[in-house]
Amino acid sequence: MDLHCSFNNTDLSSFTLSKCPKFSCRTSSLFPRTLSIHKVSPSPFVVRSIATSSDSNGDGGTSAEIGAKKKKKLSDQSSWEAKDSEGNDYLYRLGKESDNMNIAVGAKAGVIDDLFTGGFLGKDSDIVFDYRQKVTRSFEYLQGDYYIAPVFMDKVAVHMVKNYIAHILNIKVPLILGIWGGKGQGKTFQTELIFQAMGILPVIMSAGELESERAGEPGRLIRDRYRTASQVVENQGKMSCLMINDIDAGLGRFGNTQMTVNNQIVVGTLMNLSDNPTRVSIGQDWRESDITNRIPIIVTGNDFSTLYAPLVRDGRMDKFYWQPNIEDIVNIVNRMYEKDGLSKKDVVSIVETFPNQALDFYGALRSRTYDNSILEWVNEIGGSENVGSILRKRKKGESLPVFVPPKQTVDSLLEAGYSLIKEQQLIMESKLSKEYLKNMDD
Repeated sequence: MDLHCSFNNTDLSSFTLSKCPKFSCRTSSLFPRTLSIHKVSPSPFVVRSIATSSDSNGDGGTSAEIGAKKKKKLSDQSSWEAKDSEGNDYLYRLGKESDNMNIAVGAKAGVIDDLFTGGFLGKDSDIVFDYRQKVTRSFEYLQGDYYIAPVFMDKVAVHMVKNYIAHILNIKVPLILGIWGGKGQGKTFQTELIFQAMGILPVIMSAGELESERAGEPGRLIRDRYRTASQVVENQGKMSCLMINDIDAGLGRFGNTQMTVNNQIVVGTLMNLSDNPTRVSIGQDWRESDITNRIPIIVTGNDFSTLYAPLVRDGRMDKFYWQPNIEDIVNIVNRMYEKDGLSKKDVVSIVETFPNQALDFYGALRSRTYDNSILEWVNEIGGSENVGSILRKRKKGESLPVFVPPKQTVDSLLEAGYSLIKEQQLIMESKLSKEYLKNMDD
């Protein structure tokens, strides 16, 4: 009489067999050489499963044999399983060292096989390319004839050229140009006009981006924008720069203002960029071949004495104080009113009537003269009660009622100027905060 016993993965501690004159026990392939049959007196027989030292995992083979069965190479030449000199995964190391986070290419047709681009997101679903297009500024909205102060043009042009040929100059070239001066003097606007004239595609930042609820985020953003400008130079073949507007509003120390961790990181980032302009990391591991183009940095502000002194020292930052003289003011304002039919003599009389005013004051004159004309237009189209429906609830293709701009005259501009001066004086003289906060010190 034969008895056949088959075992599965179940952990068998004992198995009782009925008495028989003759039997043979055959196990499955899962338990080779692991069964011992003991005859227990008297009958019945007991079959026990015992794991030997050479089969500690209980899978029917040694650990080395099981590992050999589980690990199957795709190919002897497969790069997916390649190791670097240190024994680490080669592709994983390349991913850590690269700033390509699998979104720099996307599904852009012509970059990867058309089979994988698909039609779901469109043929050009390249996220970062669209982002770079928005980060850089082209100044296409600057239409018309504007005046650029020669001294301003010379300073920006020299700074840009010096940084782009710094590798052939035997001098220390400051990476940062700090343009500072009074409020409303046209520092940013003049710089943008120069960028347009020189064909520069700058990457623009503001002081509002120098702080974040996450520590280290603004510093990383500066490095990321710096590398974006470098990619503009490399990929588009055009000059670029990083421009930070109103830097003292984000980094300046005024009275008892608190210095945050992000303020310190931003200052340290700008100082490090000045000292090492071609080695910029945004978190990836360093590579010897990862060399960034030297990108000039231009910052604007009102008072650089509020900034960290080592940042504005000579060698890191080249300073330029912008205070337009009377000739610059007349030429800039004249170009502003030239299309309104005012002569240069009229512009001179307006500038002399309101001396010691910023350039934006003369732009506000022109804007103030539109107030009465706009009020008349609102009354003509139905009054303030109906203006919302007319402006925002028009039918598709329906145009707004015709608005006739006012004719600019010297008298209307002078009247607007006196109104603005009165508002300025009320702000400086009233100081209602003293009335509301009795205990506030002067």
